[in-house]
Amino acid sequence: MSEFLGPLELIGDRWTIGDPNRKRRSHLVLTAEGVEHHKDGAAEPRAVIPWGRFMGLGVNATTRAWMATRGGGALELASASAQIGGRSACSASATLRHPYENWSVNYTHHERAYTGSHVFLLGQFFGQVSEAKALHRLGDPQWLGAAVAKLAPFRVRWASTAVRHVREVVEGLGT
Repeated sequence: MSEFLGPLELIGDRWTIGDPNRKRRSHLVLTAEGVEHHKDGAAEPRAVIPWGRFMGLGVNATTRAWMATRGGGALELASASAQIGGRSACSASATLRHPYENWSVNYTHHERAYTGSHVFLLGQFFGQVSEAKALHRLGDPQWLGAAVAKLAPFRVRWASTAVRHVREVVEGLGT
């Protein structure tokens, strides 16, 4: 079984988004109750958002850590790259309900590079799970592990084929 898909990584028995081991770090932990936002090594989460509040959840990532810096954002703007750069390049965002509000949090990029395939598949995966109204499944470590195991080895050559593959994985695992 693969233990990561871009910034989504299994640490112990919990799936996280972002690197909890880097200096001045921020990361998200996907739990049965919801998404925990951890910052700067604090034992307690800064915030916990229950799954029932999410109307959808998106994850942005860059392939390299430097792209998620202010300078990386400026370089990305100057290039013809389709990747997002800058401080919000490694972030999760959602619209929450009760009360309705926009939510966004940055996470710390791992030292390792993420493949372009992993970045694309992760974004599609969160989109498909949101569309299926099954975000609570992200808090099930076995379900999420099975999905990552099917997605991580896949290499994106054509976007349409990759989108279809992600849809088949989500539907095949049940929601």
